[in-house]
This record gives sequence, C-alpha cells and structure tokens, in this order.
Amino acid sequence: MTIIIKGSLKMHTKLEIERRFLLKNDTWREHASAPKTLRQGYLSVEKERTIRVRIVGEQAWLTLKGYISDATRSEFEYAIPLADAQMMMDTMCPFKIQKNRYLVEYSGYTFEIDEFFGDNAPLILAELELPSEDTDYPRPDWLGEEITADGRFTNAYISQHPYSTW
Repeated sequence: MTIIIKGSLKMHTKLEIERRFLLKNDTWREHASAPKTLRQGYLSVEKERTIRVRIVGEQAWLTLKGYISDATRSEFEYAIPLADAQMMMDTMCPFKIQKNRYLVEYSGYTFEIDEFFGDNAPLILAELELPSEDTDYPRPDWLGEEITADGRFTNAYISQHPYSTW
C-alpha cells in the first residue's frame, strides 16, 4: 500500500485495520482455539506511535505502530531473538501486559479474544482485523459494545493504566 503524506512524500507500509469489542458473555469459549500466552512490553507509548516487544512461547517480535485513525494503524513487525526481547522487556519496558489469546472462527472471519491477567483482569476483549474500515463483518451473539474509538481499551493504555484502577 502507498500512502501520500503532505502531498508529495510516498511511504510504503503495512496497514492494520482492526475493530475492538467488549464481550456480552462467555459462549465464545465453546468455539475457541487453545490459548497462547502473550507478554508485551512497551518501549514507547504515544498516540502517534507505539513501540512494543512481544513474546509468545519461544518467539519474539519488535513492533512499531503509527496512528492513522481509531481503527487503522501502520504496522511494522520484525522477528527478533528471544534473548534480546527478554532483555528489552526486563530493562527497557516500564509498561507491560500479559494475556491469553484465543482464536474464534465465525462466518469466515477470525476473532482474536484477549483475556488479560494481573491488574487488567477480568478484562476480555475481541479484536477483528478487516481489509478496510468499511468492511461489513458478522456480529456473533457474544459480541458486545464496539470500543474501537475508546483509547482506554488499547493494550498500550492498559499497560500504563490497569483496568482494575478504573
């Protein structure tokens, strides 16, 4: 994808278009995959950009995200050595979260359900990546209020302001 910035500069980037939701109930669990535990640490948290380290099992990534709109961000993600990620997490990431991620297939779409631990429990959110912001998507019975535009529910925000303190 090419984005034109300030009329002339062109930048090639990957876009992440994502809608986020609260959940009405736990019936999604009947169709969920086995969970994967994700640990995330934030090196930088600003509205315009975030830089995070993510560890899942024996794999790790460094991810840079840039704000475009509430539902759309530019995203650059790079695999990094696990030892480097752990060192960054331990020494450079003042804000961290941990969550289990489940995948739920529904009407040809994959919902990612994140169940948070620690000070962010009992928060559970659903995320759905889409090809465009105006894509129609299914709404299963367990899908609750859309919170895409509510910045309090981003992972970066709850790493600094745990859900239990709201």
